[in-house]
Amino acid sequence: MSTVEMPPAPACAFASDNAAGAHPLVLEALVAANAGHALAYGADAWTAECEARFRDLFGASSTSLLVWNGTGANVMALAAMIRPADCVVCSQWAHIAVDETGAPERILGSKLLTLPSTDGKLVPEQLRELEHLIGVQHHAQPGVLSITQSTELGTVYTPDEVAALCDAAHRLGMKVHLDGARIANATAALGGSAAALRSFTVDAGVDVVSFGGTKAGIAFGEAVVFLDPELARRAMFIRKQVTQLPSKMRFVAAQFNALLHDDLWIRLAAHSNGLATRLYDATRDLPGVRYDAAPQVNSVFPMLPRHLVQPLQDWCFFWPWDVSRDQVRWMTAWDTTDEDVDRFAAGVAAICAAG
Repeated sequence: MSTVEMPPAPACAFASDNAAGAHPLVLEALVAANAGHALAYGADAWTAECEARFRDLFGASSTSLLVWNGTGANVMALAAMIRPADCVVCSQWAHIAVDETGAPERILGSKLLTLPSTDGKLVPEQLRELEHLIGVQHHAQPGVLSITQSTELGTVYTPDEVAALCDAAHRLGMKVHLDGARIANATAALGGSAAALRSFTVDAGVDVVSFGGTKAGIAFGEAVVFLDPELARRAMFIRKQVTQLPSKMRFVAAQFNALLHDDLWIRLAAHSNGLATRLYDATRDLPGVRYDAAPQVNSVFPMLPRHLVQPLQDWCFFWPWDVSRDQVRWMTAWDTTDEDVDRFAAGVAAICAAG
């Protein structure tokens, strides 16, 4: 390919919402929490406020426990749900199966049973097909269903779809975990309210939620929310055991207090979702660019001619995705701007025009 004159690279990366900084209001809350001393391990006013905010979202019977990171949140959640000889059923695309370095299997000592999916979503029929494993001593027993909302392919389960999966799982004696690393984006896509959040969690029958904060606009920290009170009984001990108990917990809590105040988490997610749509609209008709579908949240998954990928990555980095299909991922974040999207789309157009 001949040398292409590229426009200025956008100020914002399109590799991941993990690449974004923390929102200014979150940083202000973090600095404010740094004044003076406070008792450790959650015995502080910030954590009490944070727990109250999560109860407002998920109901009075829910229990929220703050942790350090997303992998730790998933491992802790599953550790509280799994029984000896159980396996965790998930999509082949699940973060716990693909991107957590085998942490659930190593730490839990349990098998991950991955099921095929073309869009990152599972369906109840796939669970019913596992019924023949139950009660057979030679097979790991299906104990937990783990789904991701929004999924690793940027799709979103509807509340009815989650409810149907929960019903199928519970009929088999399984518990349901929802990996909500991007739960803010899913909530924004499904109506943008606390009621929308409850529709695909509490109301649908989910038992435990990993609630993502890092991708939503905070610097560090996630939460594990137990909707089944019985599973919450020993969760605090499990959190310590899997090394996810922050000693200066006020700094995680203060960030969440800022993020959850006045629905900031939803507004930021709606912004990033909208800019993903803007990017899709600006690139979908370019020569050589193909899409399976329009984005539902803040990620788009185009297929590009293979020889164009590296020059584009050199100009503004992003990740390859399904290499067998020449598919890549472009992701927007809370701090992405219209100008960032337009510059990136102009770069894609320049590369595509040069062929």
